Amino acid sequence: MTSKTAAQAARFVTGSTLRHVIVMAGTGAIGLMAVFAVDLANLFYVSMLGDTSVAAAVGFAGTINFFHVAISIGMTIGVSATVARLLGAGQSAKARQVATASLAFMVLVTVVLSAATLLLLEPILDVLGATGEARELTRQFLYITAPTLPLLAIGMCTSALMRSTGDARRAMTVTLTAAIVTAILDPILIFGLHLGLTGAAISNVIARVALAWVGLYGVARANRLIGRFQARRAWDDVRPVLKIALPAVLTNLATPVASAYVTHAMARFGPAAIAGQATIDRITPVAFALIYALTGAVGPIVAQNLGAGRADRIRETILNSLGFVLATVALAWLVLAFAQDGLIRAFSAQGVTAEIISTFCSWLVASYAFVGCLFVANATFNNLDRPLFSTIFNWGRTTLGTVPFVAAGIKHGPIGVLVGQAVGSAIFGLIAMIVAWRVVRRLPMVDCARLARRHADEPAAASVSVPGAAAGNTVAPEVQ
Repeated sequence: MTSKTAAQAARFVTGSTLRHVIVMAGTGAIGLMAVFAVDLANLFYVSMLGDTSVAAAVGFAGTINFFHVAISIGMTIGVSATVARLLGAGQSAKARQVATASLAFMVLVTVVLSAATLLLLEPILDVLGATGEARELTRQFLYITAPTLPLLAIGMCTSALMRSTGDARRAMTVTLTAAIVTAILDPILIFGLHLGLTGAAISNVIARVALAWVGLYGVARANRLIGRFQARRAWDDVRPVLKIALPAVLTNLATPVASAYVTHAMARFGPAAIAGQATIDRITPVAFALIYALTGAVGPIVAQNLGAGRADRIRETILNSLGFVLATVALAWLVLAFAQDGLIRAFSAQGVTAEIISTFCSWLVASYAFVGCLFVANATFNNLDRPLFSTIFNWGRTTLGTVPFVAAGIKHGPIGVLVGQAVGSAIFGLIAMIVAWRVVRRLPMVDCARLARRHADEPAAASVSVPGAAAGNTVAPEVQ
């Protein structure tokens, strides 16, 4: 990549930060919304089969997959942050080396994790409280889909790499392609060939193949950010990424742990409660795709401006992101409040399932304003080398912000479980955002400038450090 190309790649260091946030979040949301909408469609199709055990199986499998996605997100955060900083500092050759080695490392890790999931599937299902037919269906679904989790990781990593260069359109295309493939195959396999949940699993596999292929093409051919893998240098290239990725993975695992705990709590109220939870778990990513995409949008903008020594633009980006979160939640709340009856009918929800959907759409959806604050705070901590804060707040929300509140709410049924989870998330999201803003306010421009010079003068292995970061601190991020 020429120096001119590298300069063009660092496109976030000039222009309106609000426009960058909107464009990056908007294009990212289109891809995410497409994927999550198809995931929602999966649940819609299987719910038409009229068996709550099938819907519950989708919920249990989704909780397990959530762990893999969280790990992959944590690793892509490290890759994206490191590559974006190198591009911001004008070090395009190092950026390519890091991207290539990191992608290979992600594949290796996810292959091991996929194998471990299948080997330990029975005790995992025991922990989640899966029983009876729902347990057997979950097992069948994961036996088909779990081996393709490395393909999902490739798609996520390549999409993040394209976002780190500012190529939001191609990053969106990666997830959009997988969504289109799934949307076409789902009704054919589930109903046309009468394969039911197995058809949904096969559709999932084929979509992941498309996801990985389009992602690799975009990164390697269009952005030329993937080069020849050099085994001798691989560890040196991956090491600075792991300094960010390992704490990010640890932080991101907090969310699926909390989700697993809530799923376990819901399981005692039967398949109908699990089906209700599974439904809102698939409504929220569609309704809040902009917020989920925002973490991926904020990271590269902050990282490039950090590499360029622009503390003022970092502060401006965070403020714009917060305003974006509040506007998005307000709009989603309004839409879901009016659409709840249609959603209940669409998913053939009755009894407890319908009550859960109605309560969420009427009131609990507002809690996502605080979830959005936590996402923005995580992106800030991750890219300013304050990952310890992300770890503290995410795991704080998972433990102190989930267990006691859900334990208190469980006495009032499945609705009480959801209310308890929402209250705990609100408390930790608000505190995290306050701390993140204090970190940004104290970020002196001179330190940013010093970091930019270090990126230009020091080897890649040292280019991840930020002045003032505590020894051993590393990153944590977004999400999704």
